[in-house]
Amino acid sequence: MIRMLIPLAVFLALVGLLIAGLQTAENRKLVQSPLIGKPLPGFSLPGLHDPDTMTGRDDLIGEPFILNVWGSWCWACRAEHPFIERLGREAPIELIGFNWKDERSDALRWLEQFGDAWDRHLVDYEGKVAIDLGVYGAPETFLVDHEGVIRHKHIGPVDANVFQDLMRRAMALNSEAGS
Repeated sequence: MIRMLIPLAVFLALVGLLIAGLQTAENRKLVQSPLIGKPLPGFSLPGLHDPDTMTGRDDLIGEPFILNVWGSWCWACRAEHPFIERLGREAPIELIGFNWKDERSDALRWLEQFGDAWDRHLVDYEGKVAIDLGVYGAPETFLVDHEGVIRHKHIGPVDANVFQDLMRRAMALNSEAGS
């Protein structure tokens, strides 16, 4: 009788490990960035549409903004794009695209195909600034206040619930900035 229960016990243990692993995968979105509450790291990056124009951290300070990390190679970026388009239309603060480890021609073609909802784009071809930001992968979305302090980070695609949360936070940041 005990010999017959061993396979069942092994099976139940494996199911338990699988459930724990799935919960851990879902909870990875809840990982808090160590940069929350700290200034945006310094950088100078070219624009996607105008690679000769450089934008640095100091150029962005003064108004709050949303920084959305994306790439043409990122399947989840395509899934979140309808919500990014809504952010571009409805958010009371600037929406900045952070094109990460992409080929310029691929990124421009992606924007032509799916639409360009962002107010402007910065490009991190080598991924060095993304490392400084603690980017795990695309997509990721940051909220940065008017003083350049990172106030929120979302890992993963923006969906309906995340959109509502980002809008609420963006409105609060906009009010804090006195805009």
